[in-house]
Amino acid sequence: MKVNKHPQVKSKSQKWRDVRGKRHRPHITPSDLNSSPVTAAVIKEHQVLVKKKPSVKRLKNKAKTVSDQKTTSSEPVCMKSHSQSNGSLAFNLDNDSDDSQEWKEYTKSVYRNGVETSGDKNNFRPGRLEGEALHYCAHRDDRKNHAVLVMQKDQTLCFRGKCMLTCLYGRVEVMGFTVEEGQQSYPVFSPASHCPLTIRAMDSVRELESKSVASRIRQKYLPQASEKKLLKHIKSNSSIILLESLETPLTRFLSSFTDLSELFSLPVSELMSAILDTPLNGLGVIPLSSTVGGLQTSNGYRVALNTVINACKGDMDGCAVVLVCGTKNVGKSTFIRLLINTLLNYTASVDYLEGDLGQTEFTPAGCLSLSTVKDPLLGPPFTHQRSPEHMIYYGQSSCESDLDRYLEALKSLWHRRSQSRESPVIINTMGWVKGFGFQLLVDMIRFFPVSHVVQLSHGGVVQCPALTPEFLRTADGFQTHPPAQTALDEFTETHSPPRNYIHLNVQTEFQGVARQGTAKHQRSNEQRELSLLAYLSKLQSPDPGPVRHLHSLTPYQVPHTAVALGVIHCEVAPTHMFYAANASLVGLCCLSEKVTSKGGPVILSQAPICPCVGFGVLRGIDMARGLYYLLTPVDPSILCKVNCLLLGAISLPSSILKTQLGFEGETPYVTTDYSFDLTGAGKLKVFKGLMRPSQAGMQ
Repeated sequence: MKVNKHPQVKSKSQKWRDVRGKRHRPHITPSDLNSSPVTAAVIKEHQVLVKKKPSVKRLKNKAKTVSDQKTTSSEPVCMKSHSQSNGSLAFNLDNDSDDSQEWKEYTKSVYRNGVETSGDKNNFRPGRLEGEALHYCAHRDDRKNHAVLVMQKDQTLCFRGKCMLTCLYGRVEVMGFTVEEGQQSYPVFSPASHCPLTIRAMDSVRELESKSVASRIRQKYLPQASEKKLLKHIKSNSSIILLESLETPLTRFLSSFTDLSELFSLPVSELMSAILDTPLNGLGVIPLSSTVGGLQTSNGYRVALNTVINACKGDMDGCAVVLVCGTKNVGKSTFIRLLINTLLNYTASVDYLEGDLGQTEFTPAGCLSLSTVKDPLLGPPFTHQRSPEHMIYYGQSSCESDLDRYLEALKSLWHRRSQSRESPVIINTMGWVKGFGFQLLVDMIRFFPVSHVVQLSHGGVVQCPALTPEFLRTADGFQTHPPAQTALDEFTETHSPPRNYIHLNVQTEFQGVARQGTAKHQRSNEQRELSLLAYLSKLQSPDPGPVRHLHSLTPYQVPHTAVALGVIHCEVAPTHMFYAANASLVGLCCLSEKVTSKGGPVILSQAPICPCVGFGVLRGIDMARGLYYLLTPVDPSILCKVNCLLLGAISLPSSILKTQLGFEGETPYVTTDYSFDLTGAGKLKVFKGLMRPSQAGMQ
């Protein structure tokens, strides 16, 4: 990895490098976004209310300031700048064109002895951009369907929706990641399923040096009528961003389902906080007023982030390995996204080890994976599904049925990582912190060379003992026992865990902490379905056009003798194997040994721990011809290496089966003749807190 050193930080080590250089922007043609029925109804109601408001008589002419009345120009025109009393610079121009006169007025209003004399000075207040300020600072080009937004330092835009964000001048921060002038455009997603995103303007790296910057921006991105309006609001430390409408195969595919058509619209709880009739609404961006708080972080939250960042930027022996743990719904995923985004401001990549089977970040649920993250995470998990470097399909959203296979899979992934890599490593864990779940955390801290343990809790209540180095000296894990040691001798020889690590206890204080969301799309099972649908959206064409449902796509034909078939979450009789696998999601895996057949299908008797390259839908089985019919977005060059299909407990979303259009009569794989009153027809409930009698005194 060879990158340039950050110009502003000179004390950090050579292994910690800056990557804030220019990134190539992929070409995306924005298309018009149709307003959702709910949003349209709210806008219509808002417009009716606006018409009923009494009009306010305003002065036609602005009051002139004393300095404006007394200022005269008697000096000759020159190209050199001269210092003002506040140390700033004002520019003298060498011509008397209209642009020059406008720029002179602008520089006078900004730099006159450090005093703002513009009549619109109230629009430059720090804080949330809302109300009339959005009309003053946002300018839209209807022909190109984009908008330019001028923001001052510490001004914020909290919104719902989705857009493409480009920083034209200055720099802004989104979820811990700094977007600067010259970088590529980034897709930003703020759906109703998660906390709304906030764009915050930061200090500019350099002052606005000449009128050419503003002139270039307004001429390239705005119509002639908006030029003077934009120029009036640009200050010396302004940040200027471009917002474009965003339409991708992912958004088109998700919006084709009735239940998800409002995913990027306002949730019911925020209807009264929406700011409508702004230049941004037609782009798919709905600003929110200050009554919606956005992401809230406690002081301990920020201290933990800064501690890890500073440690990574310092001279550490080896790379930082940060394990994040805590109970359910305490903010682990949000903390990790903030941490990864902040680290990407200073390093080219961050390694991520996924240990949470139920709420995965980059893959469908049921996977353990090792990924290299190079781009910021500016949305929830379903918006950035990607193929990890290494992945193992566990097949369930929890690991209580086979703890040993869970731990062995994690160790297998760690062994695949090059130990010479200097990138920091983030390890995500499950929200299971009682009984065996707590023992798994103890094992993971001992298995991996952890440098920091970030333990999140809430309400001042102890959900589990603090995982400090002192506690681990006497604690029992599921596979390990004190004194601290790993389960494999060869692991201890080359990857001995450190004798000590930094333990950071974080108390989270956001609204709804420790409670699963009850609004639409906020439940954990719904978010798992969103991630799986996002993965299947890769089957869609990248070109704009109508959505093609899965039953209309042409599948691959795979001979029964070419691949082995296994069920990894339960025991299934070989005679019932095809019934269980038909119309199901399967992991596409690669066994180390060659698959041999005696003329019929190959059935696995045990669940293997082997690499997984992706997923497919087994949409049909032809017994007469001995073929599997498989739909998958995996590239054919990788697909040819697959010799195993693994069926787990991760099922296809019901919306996939219920939206099979074009059929007459009964829909395939869907029935209403089913009773949940029958014994065994419902979902089996498992109590995860059950411990062995010998370990009952551990907590």
